[in-house]
Amino acid sequence: MQEPTLLLLTALADRPRHGYAIVQEVLAISGGRVRLRTGTLYGALDRLLKEELIEIYSEEAVDGRLRRSYALTACGRTTLTAEAERLRATAAEAQRRLGLALRLPRITPKGATT
Repeated sequence: MQEPTLLLLTALADRPRHGYAIVQEVLAISGGRVRLRTGTLYGALDRLLKEELIEIYSEEAVDGRLRRSYALTACGRTTLTAEAERLRATAAEAQRRLGLALRLPRITPKGATT
């Protein structure tokens, strides 16, 4: 799963949000690293709607424009849960291997001084 998709689904995990709120939430979750542009956001939302990972939660007219709020579907929640577990397992393995690497004795090439 691409990081923007993961962040977008994560932004909807705790409650429905409209487009601007999703952009702000993704910015917060990513620590400012990922700023979704409008075209990218709505393209991703359309794709996730088609994949049935999200749904339109509500629609309201605000200043003459239609504002939609989006929410995770049950399938979206299952997908996000599986991706979070995959990432957790990968991070745990990386930490395990880094820990092992730190405990290995240092090998000094012949003739080198320490």
